[in-house]
Amino acid sequence: MKNIHRILTCVLFGILLMPSMTANAGNDDRRGTSGAAELLINPWVRSSGWGGVNTACGSGVDALFSNVAGLAHTTGTETTFGYTSWLQNSGVSNIAVGLAQSLGDYGVLGLSVNSMNFGTIEKTTVGSPEMGNNGTFKISMMNIAVSYAKAFSNTIYAGATLKIVNEGIDNVTGTGVAIDAGVKYITGDNYELKFGIALKNWGPSMSFSGDGLSTNALFQNSNHYQTLEQRSASFELPSSLNIGMSYDFLFAENKHRVTVAGNFASMAFGRDLYTAGLEYGFMKYFMLRASYTYEEALTESLFDENGSTSLMSGFACGASVIAPLSKAKNGKNGIDISFDYSFRATKVMGGIHSIGASLAL
Repeated sequence: MKNIHRILTCVLFGILLMPSMTANAGNDDRRGTSGAAELLINPWVRSSGWGGVNTACGSGVDALFSNVAGLAHTTGTETTFGYTSWLQNSGVSNIAVGLAQSLGDYGVLGLSVNSMNFGTIEKTTVGSPEMGNNGTFKISMMNIAVSYAKAFSNTIYAGATLKIVNEGIDNVTGTGVAIDAGVKYITGDNYELKFGIALKNWGPSMSFSGDGLSTNALFQNSNHYQTLEQRSASFELPSSLNIGMSYDFLFAENKHRVTVAGNFASMAFGRDLYTAGLEYGFMKYFMLRASYTYEEALTESLFDENGSTSLMSGFACGASVIAPLSKAKNGKNGIDISFDYSFRATKVMGGIHSIGASLAL
């Protein structure tokens, strides 16, 4: 009972995080009306193999997608790299790099860069629709984020992220700003019970601008040309509210751990998502994880009018191997290197594979 006020504080904070958009969460009328969909792609390998269910139990750079409050668990320096092959044989990939640095009692500062790669695309025009005659262009989708998190006690953690979202091609671009915020509460004799609330991708609308929206028009009954610019319609960001919980079962003097986790995602522009996950860990050397995400109409065709709003089929799995390069001594952290893999099943094109590596100092 002595910690009940802390639980109520977390719950109250989560309620205050709910903007007016949550009133329309899961509304089918809003499906497909948001933009910047790359914000919904989890670039971090560990949490992607767990279906993003670690809203309550994520830590370090890997927590940036699910709940930035988990960044506060960083005790030294951590750098993470992730590569995702987005759908088999599609030629689309994602590269993410993240850095977390502990500032001692002042909290933890994080920096991440996430970029999509679509390869080179042939240009075509109305006057020259044949491919190969007009050069090429590339699509740019990059997010740069600065995060801050702090442990306010041994049980309460909070954090926030500011994202710069940039999309475009060679002559049309759009830039916006998004904010993530989250809190975590941990309790139990071995801190085995965890709760988390996270607001993701909240921000003002975006729109595109550039020379690509302009055209030279010939006025009727005149030889006079004038440049006309078509305004781009604005679009909202794919915001969501996530509420998660996890519990660690510890065995054999804490050498073996089994974590059960759950997460509810209230999506502003899609159907709500329910995720359950399970992770096994042997000390800090090996982890194996799996999850399943349920969405109404998940089993229906992606192309049906009332079908699924998600490309995923629900199942995800992954594994991590951690190798200690040096042990902690004299008050200094040891050096650990981690190799991670994840797989996410999809309705088309054979799924999504991700590999990554982390270095913790």
